[in-house]
Amino acid sequence: MRAPVFLAFLTCICSGPSSAEVDASTKFGLRESIGDISMSPDGSHVAYIQPAPGRGSVLFVADLNAKTEPKIVITSDAKPWNLRWCGWASNTRLACKLSGIVDDGGRLLPFTRMIAVNIDGTVLKALGKQTSFRSLGTNYFDGDIVGWPATDNGEILMSRTYVPEQTIGTHLASTAQGLGVDRIDTLTLKSVSEERPRDAAVDYIADNSGNVRILVTEEKREDGTLEGVTHYFYRRPDDRNWLSFSRISDAESGLQPVAVDGKQNVAYAFGKQDGRQALFKVRLDGSLSSELVLANEKVDIDSLITLGRSNRIIGAEFVDEKREAEIFDPEYKALGAKLAKALPRLPLVRFLGASRNENRLLLYAGSDSDPGRYYVFDKAAKTLDEIALARPQLEGAALSSVKPVTYPAADGTIIPAYLTLPSGSSGKGLPGLVLPHGGPSYRDEWGFDWLAQYFASQGFAVLQPNFRGSAGYGDDWYVKNGFKSWRTAVGDVNDAGRWLISQGIVDKGKLAIFGWSYGGYAALQSGVLDPDLYKAVVAVAPVTDLKLFVQQAQYYVDSALVAKFVGTGEHVVSGSPRKQAAFLKAPVLMFSGDMDLNVNIEQSKAMDASLREAGKSSQLVIYPGLDHQLDDSTARADMLKKSVDFLQSAMGLK
Repeated sequence: MRAPVFLAFLTCICSGPSSAEVDASTKFGLRESIGDISMSPDGSHVAYIQPAPGRGSVLFVADLNAKTEPKIVITSDAKPWNLRWCGWASNTRLACKLSGIVDDGGRLLPFTRMIAVNIDGTVLKALGKQTSFRSLGTNYFDGDIVGWPATDNGEILMSRTYVPEQTIGTHLASTAQGLGVDRIDTLTLKSVSEERPRDAAVDYIADNSGNVRILVTEEKREDGTLEGVTHYFYRRPDDRNWLSFSRISDAESGLQPVAVDGKQNVAYAFGKQDGRQALFKVRLDGSLSSELVLANEKVDIDSLITLGRSNRIIGAEFVDEKREAEIFDPEYKALGAKLAKALPRLPLVRFLGASRNENRLLLYAGSDSDPGRYYVFDKAAKTLDEIALARPQLEGAALSSVKPVTYPAADGTIIPAYLTLPSGSSGKGLPGLVLPHGGPSYRDEWGFDWLAQYFASQGFAVLQPNFRGSAGYGDDWYVKNGFKSWRTAVGDVNDAGRWLISQGIVDKGKLAIFGWSYGGYAALQSGVLDPDLYKAVVAVAPVTDLKLFVQQAQYYVDSALVAKFVGTGEHVVSGSPRKQAAFLKAPVLMFSGDMDLNVNIEQSKAMDASLREAGKSSQLVIYPGLDHQLDDSTARADMLKKSVDFLQSAMGLK
């Protein structure tokens, strides 16, 4: 394992041959070098998670002052556990979250675990609530960090799942059940209850000082499945009583609190304004009086910008053609302007972390043709040091620019999209690829996309449409979602392909489609809606049978929500590619992991069988042990190489 050289000409944090010795599929298939990164309270160290060869991960800690080689803290092999993120309980101790999926007799079950470890790799301890032989259930999810105490002394504020114990024959058994909040010493494991466990609780939100101020609960049916109704409660300062904040369901679109500013005694909450998501401040003094903070007439406000150990709110973001930040804090508004001048070619700047006193900041900056770089900004020294590259194997590669474009749908609606052309090409007469996003409650945005960039590097013009059914553009654009309104969503996707041909960008007969998850569904269903438009269809982890999709969710707590999302009616059959396999003309290539919790591999297997029964050309590549994201560099490289070979063959390019 080669570690990054911090603060000095970082070139590679991946294992294996140098970038000059590998082909494009291997370069682009390598997972991002930084899976998660955080700064210690005193600003002297950073911890980061790096992908190991294949599918595992490694936690490193680097000393920013000594400029020495980063040290390995712990590793995970993804069988089944994998490191997801780490935060600093003190300057010498980390709290980390691991997740995994196990096969329980044909049913895939997700697990999460929280651990703490010293930065030298010693004194590793589990932080979740431990179960015993008397436990009346299994603890699948340990919980999450709710806040970091201001002392940075190794304590954390953590939500924890409590499982009740059998009480027969003992007076010592615990009857506590549900999600509570404990203050835990990560070294001694001594804990103090801050919030008693509640069976209906699903989340808690603390303010800047570590006081729990928001409680989130979900209504459940008698069988334990979720009803689809969320309640939010709040506390006034120095009051332990919970008061109703809002109720959200399909029929009620109340305000959703996402953060609390204890000094102002307000909650920042998302809510609807003219059919789009806007940001509000709501007073937590008993009045619940609200004030509009930020709205946009075209798109949703989608996230807060927070900083430091207390997650201080300094701004919010939205995405129109490109992601834009509205900074509320005067100091950071001025700093943002300075950073824009210092990094003119890297306009996508994000604040990732800060020391407790905010004298040192951890930043990310990237663009459409630069995968991104990580920096440490020192306010006192006024220095900006590059410490890591997001994808060092692509450093120096001729990557493509991404252009926001629009095109007309069949009914005249103007659809936003992103066009990526091969670097140095004329932009005319190219083989083309429509690349619909997943979700469907998602959207593409301007920036580096490893899939689009790979296919562009292989000579394809790539168009990524934000079809109706995409998130981010308000209620009217979302319609009923991309399954219930599949004819509209997939129609917009196909109109993207027709636009590429009409503009002369792509030659007719050299157009294909590639999609992942819902994008894979859209890719297959596009061939049903217009069988003659594409020469080839590639689908990764696609939904193919809506009725089967609902059935496969029946063993999980969100089964009723999945059924409601998919709905009932003729679209369940007409909108299922598996049921319409006979209409497809283009050859199909599919990829799937057999540990996919999002879209069960049986969806791909069923589609492959239906295509073959209908006499169609179908190939299915299965990756053992991998989940929905195919988080394995070798598998991703294999997928990319097989996809390009398949597309070129179908188009007669080889």
